Formats: sequence, C-alpha cells, structure tokens
Amino acid sequence: MTARGSTHENTLNRALSVAPMMGYTDRHCRFLFRQLSPNTLLYSEMLTTGALIHGETNKFLAHREDEPCALQLGGSHPADLARCARMIEEAGYQEVNLNCGCPSDRVQQGGIGACLMAEPDLVADCYRAMASEVTIPVTIKCRIGIDDRDDYKHFKHFISTLHDAGCRIFQIHARKAILTGLSPKENREIPPLKYDYVRRIQEDFPDSCFILNGGIKTVDEVQQLMKIHPGVMLGRAAYSNPYLLAELDALLFGTAPITRDEAVRRYLRYIEQEMMNGVYIKHMAKHLLGLYTGMPGARAFRRHLSNTMFAEKADTSIILEALSFVSPDYSETGT
Repeated sequence: MTARGSTHENTLNRALSVAPMMGYTDRHCRFLFRQLSPNTLLYSEMLTTGALIHGETNKFLAHREDEPCALQLGGSHPADLARCARMIEEAGYQEVNLNCGCPSDRVQQGGIGACLMAEPDLVADCYRAMASEVTIPVTIKCRIGIDDRDDYKHFKHFISTLHDAGCRIFQIHARKAILTGLSPKENREIPPLKYDYVRRIQEDFPDSCFILNGGIKTVDEVQQLMKIHPGVMLGRAAYSNPYLLAELDALLFGTAPITRDEAVRRYLRYIEQEMMNGVYIKHMAKHLLGLYTGMPGARAFRRHLSNTMFAEKADTSIILEALSFVSPDYSETGT
C-alpha cells in the first residue's frame, strides 16, 4: 500500500532550506526569512505532539506568508503523530517532519528526538501512521548515529528501515549525537562532521533524497556541496546572518535580491500588525539582530536593539533608532 504522503514528495524545491531551531525559527522569524528568500524551504521549531494536542493548538499552528514551510514534530506515539500530522496539513503547511536528531536532556526524557535512532522499527511505525493520514510529504530529520552506534552500518540500517516503510526524504545532520556529557550546543560542534556518510547513503538509496545539514556557513560552501548533494540545510549561519539567504536565493534561483532596508520595512509593517494583536516587540525584534552582519554600524545596531527591545513600552521606534546606527558609508537602493 502506498502511503498518501508519498505521492507529493517531490513537489517542493529542496535545494535550500533552513533547519528547525528551537528558540529561533518561530513564525515571526520565518516571516522575515521569507522576505529575504522567496524560495528557501523553511522549518518551524520542533513542536511536541503533547503540546499540539493539549495546548493552544491554534496559536501553535499559526503562520503567515511563510510558505513553503514545514512543521517539525517531536513524538514517538504513532497515533498521536498521525493526529498531529492531520492538523498540520489542515493548517496549511507543506510538509510534516519528524525529529530524530535533537539531543537535549528534555527531549531525551520524553524518549524522542535523537533517542529514536536506537529504535528504527518504532520510527518506521511512526512514519507509516503519519504518511497514511496526509497528502503532504512526511520526512525524517536525523543524525548519522548516536553514542557508540556511530558506524556507517548502523546509520544505513536506520535509513533502510525507514526506506522499507516508504520514507524517501531525509534531512541528515552529518554528526552523531552524544546523548550524555554534551550540551545541545556542544553536540552541534564537537562530534566530527562526516559528510561522506551522507554521500554514501545517497549512493545506496538513489531513489531517495538526502538533504545535508551541519557546519554549512558560506555561499562558497553551499555552491561546492550542491555539486554533490541534492540540497543543503542551513542552521545557525542563516540566523546569525539572515542576509545570506537573500544572497543564496539570487545565486540559486536567479531572483533579484531584496535590500536589507526593504526587508526591514516589510517586517516593520508585520510587527505593527502583530503588536495590535498583543504580541510584544521583543519576540520579533530579536530576529533582526544579525541582519546587518558584516556591514558598518552593525555592532551598534545590535547593541541598541538588545538594550531596548525588552522595555515594557517598546515599540517600532526602537528599530528605527537602531537603523540610524548603520553607517552612512553603507548605501543600498531604497535607503
């Protein structure tokens, strides 16, 4: 029996994507990123099945003008994941992604995230349950291994089990996860990158798509890696320097890059509307901190926003004030 989700797996352009990042890729961040890059596939923060089923469902699923966008789920109970997948599709997302790579203590306590790489049969059951309920793609984001289960044989067995279940799209963070002794931040930096594992798995499963994630920071790196891989997924690099997305969109898709100032103007209009709905500016202004990275005045811009956005009565004037610190030596069309 063919999973419903498998019929639409190749409709999204996966050449460039931004990874799900807890505390970062919320709906406000994704709105800003979409102004910078019309074509990048964006991922939400991980949302647990319990939070979605028992929490403020409409609030968690809200998103606006950020498509194409995928929502990442954390969970390990097939029925709950299937229920959430239906909700995600109905909310207008273009993909549902299962987290099998997060190594945080809180995630481990729930028996989800990277822990699931030790239970490929359970992950396969989760995949089948989700894919049978939706027409959008169901995908898996994972590491190349965990702890001492880090040789290629273990990685291939995990992928093979999911492949047998019908999964054809994977996002691979090309490091293993160390579940004890390392923080999530250290797990993004200390285990060595093994891009060759991702290249080999693509060769072993040529009918599948493996998106490379981990350690990718520059335009040149993206260009080189895309000669080998069908797509790359950026993480912290895209958040610390969001304009990288505009540069990559122009390079990969031939779009005319938006200026930073125009992106800010659009985002200011968005912020004003969200504040009318009761959202505090601190939840939105923080995503602008890296926008002028590498430009004259960027440090003063960041400092001013950081010092003012938490004030109780802060409004969009703090962003306009911060923009005044960007050096007059820097000029773009639209300034």
